[in-house]
Amino acid sequence: MSLFSVLSIGESGMAAQRMRAELLTENLANAETTRTPEGGPYRRKDAVFETSSAISPFSSVFNAQMQAGGGVAVSEIVTDTSAPERRFMPGHPDADADGYVAFPHINPAEDMVDLMGASRNYEANVAAIGAVKDMIQKSIDLLH
Repeated sequence: MSLFSVLSIGESGMAAQRMRAELLTENLANAETTRTPEGGPYRRKDAVFETSSAISPFSSVFNAQMQAGGGVAVSEIVTDTSAPERRFMPGHPDADADGYVAFPHINPAEDMVDLMGASRNYEANVAAIGAVKDMIQKSIDLLH
């Protein structure tokens, strides 16, 4: 595995964690949304990751046959299909005939912890890419 393929793996990890963070912030922003254009309450969304092959854009330049272990990609975005949480709020404009309002299944504390994890995973990929860039620079410096 070349250093350039490690850059591609880090980039794929950063892109996947960015998507995860976007979905988590969307969930947090809509934690109390009871009405959507589709009808009903907001449905939480989660990213599903899968391994992917990491192809370096520099491989053709260096004519390397890379057998990279792989990166990560978002394979799909899953929308919660469970029944919404019902709260008794008879004065609410979205209350049904029994006075219950449908709310999304979102736990803000859990999503905040997941968001911190996504942020730290993103930072870890940035650090790995920085280390690889330093190694490449040192290699170039040795050739001079």
